[in-house]
Amino acid sequence: MAREFTAQMSMYRGRWRLYVVLLDTAERWPEYSFDRALPVPTFTERANALSALGFKPVPGAEWQWTEDRENPDDPASPVVLIAAIRVRSWTGVAA
Repeated sequence: MAREFTAQMSMYRGRWRLYVVLLDTAERWPEYSFDRALPVPTFTERANALSALGFKPVPGAEWQWTEDRENPDDPASPVVLIAAIRVRSWTGVAA
Protein backbone atom coordinates (compact mmCIF):
# COMPACT_ATOMS: atom_id res chain seq x y z
CA MET A 1 0.00 0.00 0.00
CA ALA A 2 1.29 3.46 -0.91
CA ARG A 3 2.22 5.72 1.96
CA GLU A 4 0.14 8.81 2.55
CA PHE A 5 1.50 12.29 3.15
CA THR A 6 0.12 15.77 3.71
CA ALA A 7 0.53 18.35 0.99
CA GLN A 8 0.22 21.98 2.07
CA MET A 9 -0.07 25.23 0.18
CA SER A 10 0.74 28.61 1.69
CA MET A 11 2.01 32.06 0.80
CA TYR A 12 5.79 32.38 1.10
CA ARG A 13 7.72 35.52 0.17
CA GLY A 14 4.74 36.91 -1.71
CA ARG A 15 4.11 33.74 -3.75
CA TRP A 16 1.93 30.69 -3.33
CA ARG A 17 3.91 27.49 -2.86
CA LEU A 18 2.81 23.90 -2.53
CA TYR A 19 4.95 21.35 -0.68
CA VAL A 20 4.63 17.76 0.49
CA VAL A 21 5.49 17.18 4.15
CA LEU A 22 7.88 14.23 4.50
CA LEU A 23 8.19 13.58 8.23
CA ASP A 24 10.88 11.40 9.79
CA THR A 25 13.30 11.84 6.90
CA ALA A 26 16.27 13.95 5.96
CA GLU A 27 14.88 14.22 2.42
CA ARG A 28 14.13 17.69 1.11
CA TRP A 29 10.39 18.24 0.90
CA PRO A 30 9.15 18.38 -2.69
CA GLU A 31 8.05 21.94 -3.45
CA TYR A 32 6.32 23.78 -6.29
CA SER A 33 6.12 27.58 -6.61
CA PHE A 34 3.24 29.25 -8.43
CA ASP A 35 5.34 32.46 -8.75
CA ARG A 36 2.43 34.76 -7.92
CA ALA A 37 0.33 36.08 -5.07
CA LEU A 38 -2.95 36.46 -6.96
CA PRO A 39 -5.10 34.84 -7.94
CA VAL A 40 -5.01 31.93 -5.50
CA PRO A 41 -4.09 28.79 -7.48
CA THR A 42 -7.15 26.95 -8.77
CA PHE A 43 -8.03 23.35 -7.98
CA THR A 44 -6.71 22.31 -11.40
CA GLU A 45 -3.44 24.21 -10.92
CA ARG A 46 -2.96 22.55 -7.53
CA ALA A 47 -3.65 19.08 -9.00
CA ASN A 48 -1.16 19.76 -11.81
CA ALA A 49 1.47 20.93 -9.29
CA LEU A 50 1.00 17.78 -7.20
CA SER A 51 1.37 15.69 -10.34
CA ALA A 52 4.57 17.53 -11.27
CA LEU A 53 5.91 16.60 -7.82
CA GLY A 54 4.92 12.96 -8.29
CA PHE A 55 1.87 12.91 -6.03
CA LYS A 56 -1.90 12.68 -6.33
CA PRO A 57 -4.72 13.26 -3.84
CA VAL A 58 -5.92 10.25 -1.87
CA PRO A 59 -9.34 9.18 -3.23
CA GLY A 60 -12.05 11.22 -1.52
CA ALA A 61 -9.61 13.77 -0.06
CA GLU A 62 -10.58 17.44 -0.18
CA TRP A 63 -8.58 20.61 0.35
CA GLN A 64 -8.97 21.97 3.89
CA TRP A 65 -8.22 25.65 4.55
CA THR A 66 -6.89 26.91 7.89
CA GLU A 67 -6.42 30.47 9.05
CA ASP A 68 -3.37 31.37 11.13
CA ARG A 69 -1.51 34.58 12.05
CA GLU A 70 2.01 35.68 11.19
CA ASN A 71 2.52 36.43 14.89
CA PRO A 72 0.37 34.07 17.01
CA ASP A 73 0.69 36.37 20.04
CA ASP A 74 -0.73 39.41 18.22
CA PRO A 75 -4.46 39.30 17.34
CA ALA A 76 -3.91 42.20 14.90
CA SER A 77 -1.21 40.28 13.02
CA PRO A 78 -1.83 39.62 9.29
CA VAL A 79 -3.73 36.45 8.45
CA VAL A 80 -1.91 33.50 6.91
CA LEU A 81 -3.97 30.94 4.93
CA ILE A 82 -2.79 27.35 4.72
CA ALA A 83 -4.45 24.69 2.57
CA ALA A 84 -3.84 20.97 3.10
CA ILE A 85 -4.81 17.69 1.46
CA ARG A 86 -3.82 14.04 1.97
CA VAL A 87 -1.79 12.69 -0.96
CA ARG A 88 0.05 9.56 -2.02
CA SER A 89 3.06 9.14 -4.22
CA TRP A 90 2.76 7.59 -7.63
CA THR A 91 6.51 7.76 -8.22
CA GLY A 92 7.62 5.52 -5.37
CA VAL A 93 8.45 8.11 -2.72
CA ALA A 94 8.84 5.96 0.36
CA ALA A 95 9.85 8.52 2.96
